[in-house]
Amino acid sequence: MFGLIASGRLVSTNWEQISPTNCVTELVDADSVNHIVIFLTGQTPFPDGMGGAVYFAWPDPGGVPNWQLLGHISNLKPSAIFRIAKLKGGEASSSIQNSFTSLASVHHVNAVVGISVEPLAVVEGQTPAAQTEAANVSTFMEFSQKMLENLFNYATSFAASPMDMRQKPGESYVPLSCLQQWYTNFERRLQQNPNFWRS
Repeated sequence: MFGLIASGRLVSTNWEQISPTNCVTELVDADSVNHIVIFLTGQTPFPDGMGGAVYFAWPDPGGVPNWQLLGHISNLKPSAIFRIAKLKGGEASSSIQNSFTSLASVHHVNAVVGISVEPLAVVEGQTPAAQTEAANVSTFMEFSQKMLENLFNYATSFAASPMDMRQKPGESYVPLSCLQQWYTNFERRLQQNPNFWRS
């Protein structure tokens, strides 16, 4: 039902069912992996109203894995990219309860990815561990806004008075109001459709 992709590796569909609603797979040599993709293979959909909460755990020599929520997949969201690089070292609190903490300890040498089948209302309402979302539109929008601000600040640092303009007859000047209008329009269009620049 599920697949896992780590960059530069073959697709993995080897999942071990450890309870009626939980399955796990090992992620070998996880230190060399920054992002993983979890997806539905298309063979079996989730039952109506259900989805899969995706968890990740680094191996713990002390025994109990520290499961960290990455996000979820569902029939309407059949794949997702998760960033695991920031989770190395198990900084998330193990006191957060989830369906894996109540199961018997699953001891693995490699990192483990788990999927818990739960009602959609539950999985969509959970908060993933910090910094597990892969680069997305909001990150792109933040970059674009910072770039626009930087351009505007840079251009305004060259502002010249009418007297200065007369002393440099070979230069062309653009009114700052024109740059301000472009900045306002670009930001508005970016907020309406972050991908407008592709068309």
